[in-house]
Amino acid sequence: MAQTAATADLAAWRAEMTRPPGALGLAARAVQLKVNRIIPEKVHAAITTAMQGMTRAILTGSDFATGAPLVQATLDERLERVRAAIDNWKKTAAAEGGIAGAGGFVLAAADFPLLMSFKIKLLFEIAAAFGHEGSELSERLYILHIFELAFSDAAHRAKVFEAMDGWDARTHPTDLAGFDWRAFQQQYRDHIDLAKLAQLLPIVGAPVGAIVNWRLVEKLGHTAVMAYRMRLEAQPTLA
Repeated sequence: MAQTAATADLAAWRAEMTRPPGALGLAARAVQLKVNRIIPEKVHAAITTAMQGMTRAILTGSDFATGAPLVQATLDERLERVRAAIDNWKKTAAAEGGIAGAGGFVLAAADFPLLMSFKIKLLFEIAAAFGHEGSELSERLYILHIFELAFSDAAHRAKVFEAMDGWDARTHPTDLAGFDWRAFQQQYRDHIDLAKLAQLLPIVGAPVGAIVNWRLVEKLGHTAVMAYRMRLEAQPTLA
């Protein structure tokens, strides 16, 4: 019964990842385009710089390395470790978001690279919990795709999911010449800009910053769990 429920849960997530955009999604996208024209250019520049630096660190640096992959473990053991990691980073991100929201424009802008680093570290911890080595280029590409799944519109998300399905049976590139950095950055920025805009407002900035950061990390954590469960299902020897 539990196995059937887990399989159904994963099937529902797959359907969600490939669902075409609805009226609400199209309306939200239109609002986002308007918001992009309102946000000061210096905020856009700060986010872009942070995205470029952090994504390079994902693929070439060792700052986000975690402990050894958890190779021999049950799904429940993996999920217990993952839940602890998600809870830790949600609390850290919420605390940081509250401080940044109380500090006005300068600290709110600085929140973006910090939140990005929290998310990256969380994904590396989840990868290790599911038995994968984060130092490998193919794994870091998968981590980038998890970001895109969590923070993209429906049309782009469906394309990313198609590239991720059956990941371990695919041949992966040995460099990043074909990776679409522009789409990666713009999708992420467009997804979080609207949520983070209220963090710049006086008085409400602190609680909004804490809540938004908590929810963004929570969403990313859930997406990562489902993405790695999808791979685990395809390779039951890792369970």
